[in-house]
Amino acid sequence: MSLTDAVRLLPWSGPEGKPCYLAGDGAGCLSRLADNMESTQLGLAGELIEEAHQILDGRAWTAGELHLLAVQLTEALGNVHRIAVSRGERLPAPAYDDLDGIDDGDDETL
Repeated sequence: MSLTDAVRLLPWSGPEGKPCYLAGDGAGCLSRLADNMESTQLGLAGELIEEAHQILDGRAWTAGELHLLAVQLTEALGNVHRIAVSRGERLPAPAYDDLDGIDDGDDETL
């Protein structure tokens, strides 16, 4: 296993907003803390989506409510994006190198 295979983007930023990485096998206490934080962040994003639906469906919002909602949605989207990148980087590489070589069975031209 190479070092890049064992590096994980953590769900928080370091000083000055720089990304934090963890090298290891994913079995340590810091990995479990990161897993728990990711789970919490995803749960909060889901709750925020529900809150956004309620606010927007009511059609009686103030500018302050919309501003706060935009700030919270932006933060949640940033967290979810970081989690997706982190998890995507830890997926195994595909067994093929060239997507053009895959036949999807749909050869019709429109």
